[in-house]
Parts: sequence; C-alpha cells; structure tokens
Amino acid sequence: MLKVLVVDDAVFMRQALKLILERNGFTVVGEAENGRIAVQKYKELSPDLVTMDITMPEMDGIEAVKAIKAISPGSKIVMISALGQESHIKEAVMVGATGFIVKPFKEESIIKALSKFHSST
Repeated sequence: MLKVLVVDDAVFMRQALKLILERNGFTVVGEAENGRIAVQKYKELSPDLVTMDITMPEMDGIEAVKAIKAISPGSKIVMISALGQESHIKEAVMVGATGFIVKPFKEESIIKALSKFHSST
C-alpha cells in the first residue's frame, strides 16, 4: 500500500484527492498547503509518492519538487495543477516530477497516473 503526501493550497482539493486515493487503496499519510510545509512533511513522513500543486503561496510546487529531489533523488512526485500549459509541464519534468495531471481531473485519471507506482515501490 503506497503512502501518499497530498500537497495543494485548496482544502477542498486536498480533501477530494484524499477521498479518491483512500477509496482506491492508497494511504494518505499527510497533507500540506504549500511547498515549504510539503518539504517539512516529506522529511517527517517519508511518503512513497507526492501529489503536488504548482501554484501555491510561500513556496510553489516547482521549488518544492527541487527541494524534495535534493533530499531524496528517487522520490516520486506527480504534479496536479490547473496550469496545463506546456511550459509548466516541461519545467515540472525537468526538475524531477514523475508525472503530471491537469485539473479538473476525473478519478480514473488520478488512479491511472498513480497506480503505475504500485509496481515500482
């Protein structure tokens, strides 16, 4: 069972993701509302997977991915953002994101994107 850290500045989005993940066999071990808190929680919780929003206060998702990758180069981070522009996707992948999901999303797209990590951990 994969342990997931859910990162998004919107409470309703964290709750929606948590519900989808738990309903599909993932364990949500923590939540964070910005990149700075996400990095702290990553260190504390050592999740198998992180879902990361891009646009957040204090530290955005791109900076948080860089910081988490510096701590744990093998970390698995899937970006989930309304910013579906090509440049954001490329930047996220360049700094180490292992996937990208565009909001609004369907439950199936979340599970499809994250279930590939079941076999790799």
